[in-house]
Amino acid sequence: MNNSLSIIIPVYNEIATIENVVSKVKKIKLIEDFKKEIIIVDDFSTDGSIDVLKKIQKENDDINVYFHEKNKGKGAAIKTAISKVSTKYLIIQDADLEYNPEEINKLLQPVIEVDADVVYGSRFVAGKYHRILYFWHTMGNKVITLLSNFFTNLNFTDIEVCYKLIKVSILKDINLKENRFGFEPEITAKIAKINKKNSIRIYEVGISYRGRTYAEGKKIGWRDGIAALKCIIKYNIFD
Repeated sequence: MNNSLSIIIPVYNEIATIENVVSKVKKIKLIEDFKKEIIIVDDFSTDGSIDVLKKIQKENDDINVYFHEKNKGKGAAIKTAISKVSTKYLIIQDADLEYNPEEINKLLQPVIEVDADVVYGSRFVAGKYHRILYFWHTMGNKVITLLSNFFTNLNFTDIEVCYKLIKVSILKDINLKENRFGFEPEITAKIAKINKKNSIRIYEVGISYRGRTYAEGKKIGWRDGIAALKCIIKYNIFD
């Protein structure tokens, strides 16, 4: 249990990248001899990802793969993975290679050096590289983060980031409800509420980001941004 990390990978229609992502995650040597657990949850993919994952499952006894029987959303896939975790910490790794698995150790660094309980990555704090793409996506992310910070009184720069490393014992005090992209503002609001009651150590580190275009398979859109804003209000004020 000590010095152990679950890397959870939610998957939905990522046949072009999933095998590469899993290979990279499997090859990572975590710092300070952290033990590694890999949990993959497929959210009822329809592009052949399921066949690839069944092959991975068959060939790798040390990788746990679970399959949803219908599409429920990224948040639901993450919740399924959380229910299977047996480690002290977990981190979310998207299946699309927008985030470099080799940088997972960057988020472990505050855990080792300053006993962090929660570590968020940030695409807006200097990393090695950052692909230039959509201006309005960046503005949307910053507005969402600003509004979240207004309610939580935390000074994050990027709450919509995939890379969130969290101590599992903290998650046990959180009842997650969102099944889709609303997971990001919900988990942030609920971590903030725990922090107000019983101060926890929250950190942020800069990460690289290789975003995708819609032609390359990007899924999140403006409707998800509106939903995120609603979730900020819901989980900071009414929940």
